[in-house]
Formats: sequence, structure tokens, C-alpha cells
Amino acid sequence: MVARRLRASLRGWGGVGTMVLACVLAVLFALSLPLARASRDGSTGTGGPGLTEATQARSEDCGGHPERMSLPPSAADGGPKVQEIKRRGYLSVGVDQNSYRWGYRDPSTPGGDLEGFDIDLAREIARRILGSPDAVRFHAIPTNQRIPAVRSGQVDMVVRTMTITCDRLDEVRFSDPYFVTGQQVLAPKSSRITGYDTSLAGKRICSAAGSTAAARLAGDRKSGRLPASTDISTTVPNQLDCLVKLQLGEVDAVVTDGALAASQAAQDPTVELKGKPFTTEYYGVAMNKEAKDLVQRVNQVLVDYLATGWGASYTKWLSPTLGPDAAASRPPSS
Repeated sequence: MVARRLRASLRGWGGVGTMVLACVLAVLFALSLPLARASRDGSTGTGGPGLTEATQARSEDCGGHPERMSLPPSAADGGPKVQEIKRRGYLSVGVDQNSYRWGYRDPSTPGGDLEGFDIDLAREIARRILGSPDAVRFHAIPTNQRIPAVRSGQVDMVVRTMTITCDRLDEVRFSDPYFVTGQQVLAPKSSRITGYDTSLAGKRICSAAGSTAAARLAGDRKSGRLPASTDISTTVPNQLDCLVKLQLGEVDAVVTDGALAASQAAQDPTVELKGKPFTTEYYGVAMNKEAKDLVQRVNQVLVDYLATGWGASYTKWLSPTLGPDAAASRPPSS
């Protein structure tokens, strides 16, 4: 309607009229863009949800810093996903049951209780949302099924040493970081492998399918950073399977997060970390992209947990393998 009236009023002005019309229409279109973007997530275009939605919409928006792309913390419990969890009465969490000191079953307990650093965090989230650390149901999720479990609604979240990456932001939402680590090489102490370098030429490397290690190996061999003769074809559903293959002599080394590799070295005194970390990675809690209120609620839990219980959990579970100084593993304040 506006365009028709403008065309009628400018009729007879020739080229000048056409130019003025084009400029006016361009301005009107530009002004409508913020409202159009906001209407897709229910915001008004003046801040709040409209802005937070834009920060974690596409991998190309993350600028190489996916750990900075989460939503602002909120203590509100009135959102749809948090209310759904409250009505249900328990939190459904995907975890590992084979990662020593992170998420594993303690054979010394009668029921083989799940314990570890990630388990502590999951229980803290349940305590803060539902009032009890026991109001949680754990689901053992293989590495390569973490994202499908979140997207399908099988679990409310995954707390499983999961690195925040730009590509993964296309499929799930992440909390703010709760741990900092980096990729490293694990190999027998007797091996001549010295780290992530030319000593891997001709070696068989194992990684978990769907992991950042597997993606990095593929990319580095293609780019030439990793020797072309390095065999990276061995992938497994769970990271611990790589350690088994290493023990059986089926592979020469494992590439995984240094925090996990240190725990594996603690399980087997014949292997050790080789070289220094060659990446910097941040673990986050993965949730469904639609569960924005839950992401914000978890971020508020992390604000408080990093200031209180995080250090005690690190000391209990990780200091025996990573050392007593937790500073390098603690994420920066958001």
C-alpha cells in the first residue's frame, strides 16, 4: 500500500522520481529487518531474546570463539523447558560411564555408582533446579551419540567432556565453559613418538568418532600439518576403546583431550602423555537449541558453582592426574 501511494505521487518525475522511490523503499526495508528477525524468536527487536538468539544461531557467526557464544545467565525458573523438568521431577542427563575420574562406575560401591567431575556438575544442576542432587537420571551416551541424544530429546542435556565448537553450534546450544583443556597424544612410554609432530609418520592413531580429535586429525592430514603416512582410520564409539586398542597393540597412539588422556594414563602405568597440548578447548553442557531458558538457568548455576563447588570437585577427582593447580583448567569468568 505504501509503495503504491509513493509510485502514484511520484508519477511524472521521470528518472528522479524512480531514484527517490528506490531510496525510500530501501530505507523502509532496512528498518523492517530488526522486527523481522525478532519475530522469529518472540522478541521485540529492542534487546533480550532477540539479541541472545543471534549469538548462537550459526557456526559462521562464532568468529572462532565458540566458548563466548552462550546466552546470559538467569536464575528464572519460569521458562517452558525448566517448568517441564520441574513437572517431571527429575533431570535427564547424558554422561559417560567409562571415563575415569570424569564419569565412571565405581566397582567398589554396591551398585557401581556413577562418579566423577562431570557427575558432580550434573548433580549440582539438579540440586539447583529441583532441590536435590539425586533428582537426576543418567543415561550412558557414546561419544558419537551426544548430539543426536540432545536433538532427539532423549536427554535434557549432555555433561560429558564435550568441547564447544563452531560447527556444533549449528546443532545444539552450549552453556558457558566449565573446563579448559587441549588435545594431546597418548602413547606407550617405550614409544619413540614425541608428540603431535613428525614422529607420528607411519603410525596408527585412534580417536573417538564424532570427537574434536577425529576432526582435527582429518583436517591436519589434509592440510599437511600431519604426515600423510599417518593412519587415522581407527575410530571408536567411546574414547576408552582407544586405550584398549593401544593396550592390544592395534594402534600406536591415541589423540584425545589431555584431561581425558591423563586419566587414561592413571589407569595404565605403561602409557604416558607425549608432548604438550596443541589446541585449546572448552567443555560445555550441551542442550537442545529450543531450550533457551534451560541454557540460561544452567549458566547461572555455573556462575555460582565455579565460585564455590568447582574447586572442591577438581581437587577430589582431577588433581591426582592433572596436578593440584587448577588455574589452567578453570575457565575465565564470563
